[in-house]
Amino acid sequence: MAAPPDHAPTVLATAQAALARAEVTAGLAAWAHLDVHGAPARARELDAVLDAGVLHGLPVGVKDLIDTADQPTEYGSAAYAGHRPVRDAEVVRRLRAAGAVVLGKTVTTEHALFHPGPTRNPHDPLRSPGGSSSGSAAAVAAGVVPVALGTQTAGSVLRPASFCGVVGVKPTFGLVPTDGIKPCAPSLDTVGVLAADAGLAAAVLGVLADDPERFRPRVPDRPLRIGSWRTPWWSALEPGAGAAIEAGVGRLARGRFEVVEVVAPEGFDALVGAQEALMAAEVLEALAGEDPDALSDTLRAYLQRAAKLAPGAPEAATLAERWRARLPELFAGVDVLLVPAALGEAPPLSAGSTGDPLPCRAFTLLGVPTVAVPGLVGPHGLPLGVQVVAPWGQDGLALGAATSIGAVLAG
Repeated sequence: MAAPPDHAPTVLATAQAALARAEVTAGLAAWAHLDVHGAPARARELDAVLDAGVLHGLPVGVKDLIDTADQPTEYGSAAYAGHRPVRDAEVVRRLRAAGAVVLGKTVTTEHALFHPGPTRNPHDPLRSPGGSSSGSAAAVAAGVVPVALGTQTAGSVLRPASFCGVVGVKPTFGLVPTDGIKPCAPSLDTVGVLAADAGLAAAVLGVLADDPERFRPRVPDRPLRIGSWRTPWWSALEPGAGAAIEAGVGRLARGRFEVVEVVAPEGFDALVGAQEALMAAEVLEALAGEDPDALSDTLRAYLQRAAKLAPGAPEAATLAERWRARLPELFAGVDVLLVPAALGEAPPLSAGSTGDPLPCRAFTLLGVPTVAVPGLVGPHGLPLGVQVVAPWGQDGLALGAATSIGAVLAG
């Protein structure tokens, strides 16, 4: 991001406007901590230089699972109230080095698992924003920051993006460092981005991975070939969600795209259970040192279920490797796949759930890049996301396809 022209707002004015917007939308409870003193001070420093980097002056939210040395990092747990890490996570260091302003820490669910935080959905405050990157999605959807960091182990970037109507990107596994991020399930944990648009997400991911070219949005020099896939869990979609997605696919087919129907390969549905088993085993290890009395009833109940699933982890890892080798089969004849990002619209807060990550589990296990694309609405008029899935390492294609597809779905 080059230095702004003379008539553009200063970095300080931009940071102050973001803080003011956060105050106006405080009822959404998207922020665990706002750096009301440090962010303006950083902005003044940036105003004193011509160009601090490609993200010069960009206000950013950081999920409260990611360490920040100058702000509390509490992991969504009362047991870590006031916890101050000794250093920034590597992704935060890279953001700052590129000129970004870390506005504050966004709410996460407890240890990035299933116990909901206090955040509300900006489209309907009586609805969930999803989890575990709940605060990041809500902060972007509410217009406080244009981009925020999240993490995904099952569906924790894609699902909140879908519920809140923003772009959510889970890059290819391993491209973005996780140093300084509290582990959930290390063989699945992936740093992602929630953003107002795919182009901005691409710029931020390029910084996080130190590889801008990989994330540069691109599409083939011919009509994009989209594989419309109803997936093995299509029948689990909420009433009206499937019809809305099919209507969106119809609009794509009438546009400049080549849309073909994809049939699920036999045995693909087993990847959902494999992801659950692998995640369960690694979560048990990651939380082994936590005081059980400091955990919520929701998390203790999950750990009991996890103990029953964990013995299947070795077989799950083998199955995942086998299917990664079969990825070319999944994309035979198509550039990207288009599948549901969530089972429907955001659930009511009264349900006590952040939603089911079912549509994301298999693709997270495979480690391929996925992008939640907004534009559709469900039967209650709330956002309904779809996800673009690209082959391993083809993050620029995923982002380019998401940009083209999103433009049609939105209007």
